[in-house]
Amino acid sequence: MKVSNGIKKFFMYSAGHSYTNMSRLFLRLFIGLMFCLVAFRQIIHVSDIAPQYEGILSLGSEISIVVIAIAELLCATFIMLGFLMRVALLPSIAIMAYAEYLVFSPNVSLSVFSFSPGYPVMFLGVFLFLFLSGPGKISVDYLIAVNIERNREEDEVLDNV
Repeated sequence: MKVSNGIKKFFMYSAGHSYTNMSRLFLRLFIGLMFCLVAFRQIIHVSDIAPQYEGILSLGSEISIVVIAIAELLCATFIMLGFLMRVALLPSIAIMAYAEYLVFSPNVSLSVFSFSPGYPVMFLGVFLFLFLSGPGKISVDYLIAVNIERNREEDEVLDNV
């Protein structure tokens, strides 16, 4: 089967020129915004969630929900900015793993959560992808790394003089 040159060029160009940094930025912003929405819903509906939730770390159920929601908001903000992103992803992964455990817990009603089964796994998948791929060049982490490298090179030049 013969393929036209236009189709060949299109696929060769798109295969060799990817927009990975823009894609990672979009994914960071999108998943961070979604994570913020989950946290806001938990704060708004804390009185509905608290009776069916046992709490963590010997805290009351309402305090635990608020603490988790604040952690989600902080982590989401760091993820969206690309600032200490891999560090911010660790608690995010733990929170979503715990949420998935709660979804299948026989003591908790699914109507309490603002998400259906599968959403925590979706978040986990995206978080793991971002953890492996990193924040990309459009991030605070990248700017810090470039600045550190520039300062290191300047120090080496001054040491050699």
